[in-house]
Amino acid sequence: MTRQELYDEIKKSSKDEFIYQEMVKLGFWEGEKPTIPKELKDREKELTKELENISTNIKDPKKALRQIHKKRMKEALEKREENRKRREERAKKRLKEREKRKESGLGFIGVNYAKALKISNDGNLKRLEEFNLPIIKNTKELTQVLGIKLSELRFLTYHSNLTSTSHYVKFKISKKLGGFREISAPMPRLKEIQSQILEQILYKIPVEESVHGFVRGKNIVSNASVHLNKKVVINSDLENFFPTITFGRVQGLFRDFGYSTEIATIFAILLTEPLQKKITLDDDIYFLYLGQRVLPQGSPASPMISNLICRRLDRRLVGISKSLGFDYSRYADDLSFSANEYQNIPRMLFWMEKIIKEEGFKLHPKKREIMRKGSSQRVTGIIVNEKLSIPRRDLKRFRALLYQIEKYGLDGKNWHGKNRDLMATIWGYANFIKMVDSKKGEVFVNRVKNILENHRISDEEIKNSTKLINPVESIMNIFKKGENGDS
Repeated sequence: MTRQELYDEIKKSSKDEFIYQEMVKLGFWEGEKPTIPKELKDREKELTKELENISTNIKDPKKALRQIHKKRMKEALEKREENRKRREERAKKRLKEREKRKESGLGFIGVNYAKALKISNDGNLKRLEEFNLPIIKNTKELTQVLGIKLSELRFLTYHSNLTSTSHYVKFKISKKLGGFREISAPMPRLKEIQSQILEQILYKIPVEESVHGFVRGKNIVSNASVHLNKKVVINSDLENFFPTITFGRVQGLFRDFGYSTEIATIFAILLTEPLQKKITLDDDIYFLYLGQRVLPQGSPASPMISNLICRRLDRRLVGISKSLGFDYSRYADDLSFSANEYQNIPRMLFWMEKIIKEEGFKLHPKKREIMRKGSSQRVTGIIVNEKLSIPRRDLKRFRALLYQIEKYGLDGKNWHGKNRDLMATIWGYANFIKMVDSKKGEVFVNRVKNILENHRISDEEIKNSTKLINPVESIMNIFKKGENGDS
């Protein structure tokens, strides 16, 4: 059928009729012919009549089109103005909300924490009360607890992937076996806040009985006492202990205390440091964020946080140790096990490695010692064979140092490679000897007192020395050098 023949067929009836006949012929339609609803027919009549009126009344179509166009332009401009006013109102509303949030919250402190800071209703009040911790429901209450301005807290917690500001001073201390250990010391204001968190929150959470490091009333002497007079003593060391404790683990710790995600996130930012690379650009120094925050070595709160993070690790190691006839204790990253039998040593080593790995830590491959009864058994630098005592070699060297100081003075003298604050160091060491062996220690303490008097150094000056805030803790690294060859 040609196009002209198709038009002729349609003219005989209508387009709809022709389509209907073709559908029937091709088998697409069976049954009665469809009817158009009355509503559609009535609407068609109305539209037809309206078109006729328009065509009759409009004498100048071009003029009519211009009027229609003008009317539409006016409506469009009015609508555009309404949208502009609506956007301005929304912007003002958002600004007010942002200012209101700034009065009681941190606002935006970085993309990484935007979602977490919006979750403030998932805290556990009962758990906070159980631990007798400060109830902190929002950022404003947090500033009141810490005694800090909101603007200062915002400055300390703001995160940028590239910044010219760092809240930590980094320096290196040498290891005896070579290499360096990097220390991150917080700036004074941040250190003060970390100390407040330590006093007001962290010290209120109990640690496991097996923990002796950085716990009030315990020290390396109490740690060594656990393993006194045993047939076998095993010492191991956790590798990269603090850097293994990441931002997420610290945040989870405070969530476990009962704090909301918002408050736990802020605590975790204050107590961890961003791993950064120091770069120079056009003679300006910048710090490039490397994608992770970890527990800093140098923060006053880091040791206690590590103890609390390790609670499950300690419980599991205590459990397996008891089942195999061992006693267990931990001082910071030093793990010690002891027993009066030898047969379970392989099983103890197997389970120790397995549990430590499952808890997200790693054993130092070069720092494991298995000391049997016939050898010199040491735990955190103290001999534990029959009674607690200081190694003879250390006593002999310390006695020789005091003799040299008494005879020739302080110039050029050092203790374990340290000559800075030498008097405070030897005072602390003498008191440590007294803690382990009161009789021998008293002799050394009196000799050091005489040296102090001869050099006109008062007790007050010594007590104010930062090294003697806790004499035992301050010389811990010295013993670890003597025991492991590493500080």
